Amino acid sequence: MTMRPGLKRFLAIAAFPAALAAIVASALIFRDQLTSVFRSGQAVRSWVEGWGPWAPLAFMAAQAVQVIVFFIPGEIVQLGGGFAFGLWLGSLWSVLGILAGSLVNFVLGRYLGRPFVEALFGGQKLEAIEKATASGKAAAGFFLLFAIPGIPKDALTYVAGASRLGFWSFIAVSTVGRLPGILGSAFMGSAVYQRDYTAAVVMAVVASLLFFLGLVYRERLHDLVARLVRKKEPKL
Repeated sequence: MTMRPGLKRFLAIAAFPAALAAIVASALIFRDQLTSVFRSGQAVRSWVEGWGPWAPLAFMAAQAVQVIVFFIPGEIVQLGGGFAFGLWLGSLWSVLGILAGSLVNFVLGRYLGRPFVEALFGGQKLEAIEKATASGKAAAGFFLLFAIPGIPKDALTYVAGASRLGFWSFIAVSTVGRLPGILGSAFMGSAVYQRDYTAAVVMAVVASLLFFLGLVYRERLHDLVARLVRKKEPKL
């Protein structure tokens, strides 16, 4: 059965506000539980350990939810993964959980289209991202945006769904582009658990500096990505 265009547009515009209202209501109802889980890496570890052999699945589910509800800071969950599972397993479970959440966002963006994404972020922000990825080299543009610190990568997965980016290209560029940040967060969590505070502080300083530079120069980086992508376009 094909959905009427008018109904689809209505859903595209209303879907996120409705979902956001449901999420806020749920957060208010379960605020004590959520606060206790996400207040620190140690709290995430304690929550994960409570699941016993199901701990990896529980952690991946929490990571996926954080990606879908993109205004929840992902670094806390990733730090908790390193704290609970160590560097490599923490990174692996984070990658799989982030991928699961990203695929949900991508499918929503693809099915509901540009009106949904525009209602989510506003026209100006969407145009800036489209400018940086508007060419036959959309995969290269999205990869650079996923790799640049300070750009909201969870939110970007919704935009990718409404773009021309292919499904498998999305999986590749979103996963590889995020990988340095995931490894860095898991490393910090693992270092804190092992009480290697010097390594944790050094990584935190480097990550904070990169994040700050990404925020300050976000618009310039968008323009740079757009220029780099245009230079790679074939001459006709």
